[in-house]
Amino acid sequence: MKELRLMKGNEAIAEAAIRCGCDAYFGYPITPQSEILEYLMVEKPHERTGMVVLQAESEVASINMVYAGAGCGRKVMTSSSSPGVSLMQEGLSYCAGAELPCLLVNVVRGGPGLGTIQPSQADYFQSTKGGGHGDYRLIVLAPSSVQEMCDFVGLGFDLAFKYRNPALILTDGAIGQMMEKVMLPASVNRWTEEEIKQQTPWATTGKPADRPANVITSLELDSAKQEKVNQKLQAKYAEMEKNEVRFERIQCDDAEYLFVAFGTSARICQKSIDLARAKGIKVGLLRPITLFPFPKDEIEKLAGQVKGMLSVEMNAGQMVEDIRLNAKGKCPVEHYGRFGGIMPSPDEVLKVLEQKFIGG
Repeated sequence: MKELRLMKGNEAIAEAAIRCGCDAYFGYPITPQSEILEYLMVEKPHERTGMVVLQAESEVASINMVYAGAGCGRKVMTSSSSPGVSLMQEGLSYCAGAELPCLLVNVVRGGPGLGTIQPSQADYFQSTKGGGHGDYRLIVLAPSSVQEMCDFVGLGFDLAFKYRNPALILTDGAIGQMMEKVMLPASVNRWTEEEIKQQTPWATTGKPADRPANVITSLELDSAKQEKVNQKLQAKYAEMEKNEVRFERIQCDDAEYLFVAFGTSARICQKSIDLARAKGIKVGLLRPITLFPFPKDEIEKLAGQVKGMLSVEMNAGQMVEDIRLNAKGKCPVEHYGRFGGIMPSPDEVLKVLEQKFIGG
């Protein structure tokens, strides 16, 4: 049955993984996402559902264990924070190239380098543009609440298996550490061996006597065949862009100015809207929920409606590039960001909007 609890965002992800039938979690501790692994170790899900939880020797080992588990048709996941996800990029590219469904959680911290353990959104490029080598994409979900941290685990797995592609929950240290009420889903049974065969006929499950084993690989040395592999992948990503765009519109219908923000920045902008409207300034918010596929059409539509867009991000200006590209010059697009784990205040965001567009 469903259950209401007060939980950290990281804990909600871990509990949701148990309840949605995840077969295995392979991870390595790093702040500010360590509670995911710690919660799973304490909960002992192998006793509840049979789920395997293993602390690997490194992030590199973790993502390669995910590759192996996904290749067997299992629901497998890992989590890390920015520097750790950097170490996983080669493995993620392999998973995408081999068309393996899996789930990764990145609880972003400030960089570059080791940076800070405070929250950031500076991994947008790494997540939405591929990060590793080759022409590949991840399905990227951006939660802005503890409830969505929970909900996006099941959604992430669903999309990963629908498209045979890695899915990524891109969150940050603020949402990972904050506590909110969350409605946990009812537990579902893990797939049986027969269900795995039915749901994932492509998986490798050994070599039965009556047929050759499926081979899971991202290697193709014939250039003509490799081009066809890439064309197939690009067609799949186009299908995602056609069918899987998700976003939230907040007070956009009469808006003359627009905030575009995801995650923690979107939460801040919601308060900025209240402050703006109290002053008679009609401001709305477009919150991308999928960062890939990105809400291109909605950006273009709203750009033709408003006098200006302000991309609010905890970085030097990453998502703003996608906004400008898709606004197509229909309105001015500006950026405001903070670094080093500093989060802008609602008053600060409103002041920037006034300075850039209204002359306040």
